Amino acid sequence: MTDVEPGLLSRIEAIRRFNRFHTRLVGALNEDLLASDLPLVQVRLLYDLAHSDDLSAADLSAALSLNPGYLSRLLAQLETLGLIARSPDPAHAKRLRIELTDKGRDLVAGLEDRSRAEIAGLIGGLTEADQHDLVACMGRIEALLGGTAPPEIILRDPEPGDLGTVVARQGELYAREYGFDRTFEGLVAGIVADFIRDFDPELEMARIAAREGEVVGSVFIIKAEPGIAKLRLLYVDARVRGQGLGKRLVHEAIGFARAKGYRELVLWTNAGLDAARGIYQAAGFQLVSEEPHHSFGHDLVGQYWSLKL
Repeated sequence: MTDVEPGLLSRIEAIRRFNRFHTRLVGALNEDLLASDLPLVQVRLLYDLAHSDDLSAADLSAALSLNPGYLSRLLAQLETLGLIARSPDPAHAKRLRIELTDKGRDLVAGLEDRSRAEIAGLIGGLTEADQHDLVACMGRIEALLGGTAPPEIILRDPEPGDLGTVVARQGELYAREYGFDRTFEGLVAGIVADFIRDFDPELEMARIAAREGEVVGSVFIIKAEPGIAKLRLLYVDARVRGQGLGKRLVHEAIGFARAKGYRELVLWTNAGLDAARGIYQAAGFQLVSEEPHHSFGHDLVGQYWSLKL
């Protein structure tokens, strides 16, 4: 693949490395399943039967992408072992219902207990936070590659640890995408510290965007002077871009400001942050002024925007 763009090639190699790791991991976790003296495909058949109602051979063939003839032989072996039973379906004369016998259910229960114990041992050395991160990453992989709908993103009040996460995530994002140095993270940390110290619940708010418990975005409304509020720390994680989250957060902030009787909402940003600028413009903000400055290790152009409420 000599004609592949270097960045893409590095991502391809990263996925291949993960695939090799995953293959080794799954092989190790399947050892107890294979210890049942059944091929893994038959264990999967038993699992599907245990967790579904009213399945036929055609249903199993479609679900597992198995050749009907091959599937028939596998089912015959399981029936001989007394693990499944096939019977005519009263509603369909040519259809056979397939069900686990008591022996089959006992076998599956034992295998599942062993599987759960292995997974518990695998993640037992991780903190609870790391376990949640692992599950969230697995869900993200499943959504991206499995064609499933992405997990819902909810907007909520901050919980303990969220505001520190906002500081860290913004510092990481702006360093990675714009080359900002640590002074930007210091700026964000100062804003958050002032917000916590001086928080006025009647006139100020922070909204956290969370997906399966993980912080993926934020926006703050902070009072500036009578009748005027500042929109601050709008942030959307790169992993959830393209889902309209930035627009949701800005509209949430505008709705709060209006409900509290502010007559104007202002914000400060820098030229070149095109995605955020597009959101602000679409929401009705107007550019008021610009001024050059040197901050965060770069020569920048600061911009002041205003929305009359």
